[in-house]
Amino acid sequence: METRLDRYAGAKESKIAQLRQLIEESDNIVFLGGAGVSTESGIPDFRGGEGIYNQESGTKYRPVDIISHTFFMEHPEEFYDFYRRKLLYPDAKPNKAHKALVRLEKQGKLKATITQNIDNLHQAAGSKTTIELHGSVFRNYCMECGKKFKLDYILAHEGIPYCDKCGGMIRPDMVLYEENLEHENVDSAIKAIKKADLLIIGGTSLTVYPAATFAQFLKHDKVVIINKSSTYLDLQALLTIHDSIGEVLDSAIPKRAPSKKTASGSSKTTGTKKTAAKKTPAKKTTAKKASPKKEENEKKPAAKKATPKKATTSKKAAKK
Repeated sequence: METRLDRYAGAKESKIAQLRQLIEESDNIVFLGGAGVSTESGIPDFRGGEGIYNQESGTKYRPVDIISHTFFMEHPEEFYDFYRRKLLYPDAKPNKAHKALVRLEKQGKLKATITQNIDNLHQAAGSKTTIELHGSVFRNYCMECGKKFKLDYILAHEGIPYCDKCGGMIRPDMVLYEENLEHENVDSAIKAIKKADLLIIGGTSLTVYPAATFAQFLKHDKVVIINKSSTYLDLQALLTIHDSIGEVLDSAIPKRAPSKKTASGSSKTTGTKKTAAKKTPAKKTTAKKASPKKEENEKKPAAKKATPKKATTSKKAAKK
């Protein structure tokens, strides 16, 4: 539930300023996101008021039962009917949250983006450090021969999609209920969090495990929660913001890295100083040339001292 404090513009701006400062002071940031990151791209979450679990499945089965391993194996046709209608959003585009995280990654501060989503939007936005805990609907494979298929193949076929090589049933490369997460992805996520100097958790109610427990691997309390509803970590987090994750991240993450601005600014200043230093002697030289009286006064004494006798003597000495 939204906190009353965050309804006031002043409080919201203050919190975003705090987040901006934390980001500026950090060099090894990790982001952990859930379904709420993609809702602003038009993809419904699971547990929200209008989430998938609260929608009519169009069948006699509950949505939470349909996306389980047992149901998939026993009722694949019903699974794929629900799957295509409720879980596939091929036209969805990255929103402000995805784009802001990519900016942070390009600035060298964001080291890992850990997501529980299966929509590929982080990668579509340009993320190179995404760790997909629950897989992706954009990857599919034959359960018999292992041949891989893109999402287009699933969308182009009705009913159960079968492999065009061996005839085996194809399944999405996503983690269903009753299935374990890939150990490699979990290990990579935990390693990244252990090294983080700032953990930003956004768009998740922190009720899905094991991601809900990842914060315990931090060696400090620098945790920021950005979510419209409350989480069990709200009171333990260093900063909690109950607002749109897209708006918050877009406001807190600079469009350009501050360090680059400073560097470019200092180099320009240095260049200006060097140019000014070079021009100074040139002006002095010009000033000397512009005063012929001084030059004549300097030459006349020299001409008087250099007598013809001495000049002749020096020439004879040179000949000898």
